[in-house]
Amino acid sequence: MDVIIGAGATGLSYASFTNNDYCILEADSEIGGYCKTIKQDGFVWDYSGHFFHFRHPELEEYICQFIDKTTLLKCHKHTQINYKGKYIDFPFQKNIHQLEKQEFIDCLYDLFCNSHTDYSNFQEMLFCKFGKSISDKFLIPYNEKLYACNLNTLDPNAMGRFFPYANKEEVIANFKREENKSYNEYFTYPGGAIEYMLSLKHRVPDDKLFFNEKVISIDIDRKIVSTNKRDLYYDNLISTIPFPALLKATHLLYDESVYSWNQVLVFNLGFDSKGNDITNNWVYFPDKELSFYRVGYYDNIFNTERMSLYVELGFTKDAYIDVERWFVRVMDDLKKKWYCYLTGPDISFIYYNESCLCSYYRAFIA
Repeated sequence: MDVIIGAGATGLSYASFTNNDYCILEADSEIGGYCKTIKQDGFVWDYSGHFFHFRHPELEEYICQFIDKTTLLKCHKHTQINYKGKYIDFPFQKNIHQLEKQEFIDCLYDLFCNSHTDYSNFQEMLFCKFGKSISDKFLIPYNEKLYACNLNTLDPNAMGRFFPYANKEEVIANFKREENKSYNEYFTYPGGAIEYMLSLKHRVPDDKLFFNEKVISIDIDRKIVSTNKRDLYYDNLISTIPFPALLKATHLLYDESVYSWNQVLVFNLGFDSKGNDITNNWVYFPDKELSFYRVGYYDNIFNTERMSLYVELGFTKDAYIDVERWFVRVMDDLKKKWYCYLTGPDISFIYYNESCLCSYYRAFIA
């Protein structure tokens, strides 16, 4: 039998495809993992911004098969960067022509007269591919806020296909023919990320799911999973928990310093009326004086008349997070003049949640 740890997107997907007998162990009282949704007072908020970017139509059809098609939105992504109080189209490196003249010249000069030729980490890679100005103005400060670390500690390919690369020819061509496509040019949204999970759940019988069952330890020699309720023998173990947590459960010796992650604090905020930004799905903030690195607008996705935001802040893995203090700071930052003014709305409802997002390790132990 296959024992699957976690009833999130990965665990449910594996269960829906496997021909083996299986059971799913979920420590929480419901499915979804970090892909959950809160629906409150007419607002819809996810635990954070969760928008699926399907590269293959057949996969999209499979995942969305049991979602009410009248609620399924197909959105053409519109995102910008708030840079020094002005909006620049994303990605920054392809839209440097929208900067003030001197900053544009600096970026263009460093792009073509680049003394950086070799790299061994993520920060050096940015200097080599985009030059010092583009890196210093956006790519480094934004990603340092996102990952809450020095970028020279990350692998050059830390973001994989999720990083919007652009060569010199593409940057120049974009001056007149704007082409801001990326891996997620379009996204599908079903009125809450949990709807994806509920659709996948249709293929998983209820008697295969066990809630409030947390894995305590794993004996990989005897192939036994011990939970807070029982011991289970397995033929294959499919783990969707963070990889360091899996190693700890197996009692295998490993170098803890090898693994790192960051925490993300998310404030979901609802307002009584519309804000000034009526077009963006989300906005990036490289300014280190601001607490958050990204703000997203559910109201611009749903086309509703009350502003609904998710606001994301990054912290190191060991940071103590005083949620109430950071809420005060976030509201203060949102009101600052270089952001879109919050002149009209009063806070109507507030919801926040804290989540620790590891590096999305997935492991299969035969």
